Amino acid sequence: MARITFEDLAALDDEQLDDDDVAQNNPEPMAEEEQERLFAHWQAVASTHQVSLPQEMSGPIQQMTRQNQAQEQEQVPYVPVSRHEKLEEVQYEERVYPAGKWACITKGEDMYEQSISMGFMKLMRYICKENSAGRYLGMTIPVMNEIQMLQDGKGFMKDILTAYYLPAEFQDDPPVPTDSEIAIVQRESIRVLSRVFYGTTTEETISRQISLLWELLGSTDDFHRDVYMVAVYQNPGVPCRRNEIWFIRRDP
Repeated sequence: MARITFEDLAALDDEQLDDDDVAQNNPEPMAEEEQERLFAHWQAVASTHQVSLPQEMSGPIQQMTRQNQAQEQEQVPYVPVSRHEKLEEVQYEERVYPAGKWACITKGEDMYEQSISMGFMKLMRYICKENSAGRYLGMTIPVMNEIQMLQDGKGFMKDILTAYYLPAEFQDDPPVPTDSEIAIVQRESIRVLSRVFYGTTTEETISRQISLLWELLGSTDDFHRDVYMVAVYQNPGVPCRRNEIWFIRRDP
């Protein structure tokens, strides 16, 4: 059964947890009533995605909620290369992301949304103390979902890789996951073309964004057509949340 996604757990609106309940450096535990209200809220969010939120996720949800409000989320580092604009609006941007260590997991459910839900549920537990350091690691953005296309190019393969970038303080010595399905991977430098889009991420909406970017690029063999990446930045509490579709440039 599918579980709640990163988009649902990355952050909460200010109204969902009073600032007085959060200490900047050492967040205090929630009262029982607040715990129940928070979990009920995320059960409702999960139901809109047709996924189920298990009770054992209550603790990690509380911890990530408190920490995300107490700390800034770390940005995955990159170097901008170029930007294409039309009528003063950015159409797409080229960037280089340096090599680094990521915690990765692959899931293959019937629907794209289910695969990323199952994957990030496990990554979230890794972030929230289910690691050899026994501590909260800190959230980084974006979380990446890597898509492989079917041979006919008209749909996604079931297996979706979900990846969380290790914060800078753990890049040299990443905590080991207690879950054997999660692998710490040294990913090589990657050069991508990114285009921002807003709203939900489903196979339908992502396929539309892939088509739109190919239309902007025209005929070119500079980028892979069999694999794409989706960068997720915000949670569903944001009405038009930010995502990016990434095209991967072929090696010269």
